[in-house]
Amino acid sequence: MVPVRAVLIDIDGVLTVSWKALPGAVEALQRIRTAGQAVTLLTNTTSRTRASIAHALVAEGFPVDAQDILTAPAATAAYLAEHHPGARCSLLNSGDIRDDLSDVTLLDEDDAVPDVVIVGGAGPEFDHIALNRVFGHLQQGARLVAMHRNLYWRTDRGLQLDTGAYLVGLERAARTEAEITGKPAAAFFETALARLGVRPDQALMVGDDIESDVLAAQRAGITGVLVKTGKYLPEALDAASGTPDHLLESFADLPALLDRLASADH
Repeated sequence: MVPVRAVLIDIDGVLTVSWKALPGAVEALQRIRTAGQAVTLLTNTTSRTRASIAHALVAEGFPVDAQDILTAPAATAAYLAEHHPGARCSLLNSGDIRDDLSDVTLLDEDDAVPDVVIVGGAGPEFDHIALNRVFGHLQQGARLVAMHRNLYWRTDRGLQLDTGAYLVGLERAARTEAEITGKPAAAFFETALARLGVRPDQALMVGDDIESDVLAAQRAGITGVLVKTGKYLPEALDAASGTPDHLLESFADLPALLDRLASADH
């Protein structure tokens, strides 16, 4: 087996829930960094910028900075620059992420029909008026770009609906298919690997979403690790389209897994 040189880590549900550190997560990340593995936090979080995420994690004790984080909004900006250069865009998202979309031309609600509608993370903003406005733009030819397809996520109040629950309806009603920029898009994982300078077989991805985090990473050639925290549900694992390479109780158990994998290399 090829030694693990880099660890890709989802944030919400793996390191934190509602931005509070899960038990043992800070210490586990410290051990991983001390052992010399490169780390990138790979998140579909769309409510905060990279700088804001780093600030929240540091406040909980995690040894990270903004350069360690790759977000769906940042990946979306890069995707639009490559695939829809110069596009006039409308944004539906819960939270202020404009700093991570600084190179994207964002229109006000009352402006002309956009070339692209960007859909981020769900929240109170996803009401009938806003969704119907998006539907109208799509009927007039706008392209649909979504940061992810997550159906729900874990908060301190339990599971909450996310973008994927609305995206399916928009796609069916407008007879279109969204272009996905965050997980599970292969390009998102490829960007992370390129930043770290490692091959897929040298990396390991840790997530709480069996499809978007773990199996998507495995399809990209990355070792997948599912943790039983966050949005993990036994029935979701049973119904999944594949099997994770490893299943752990929590992120706190990852250093021990990495030690076992390293021992198997020798």
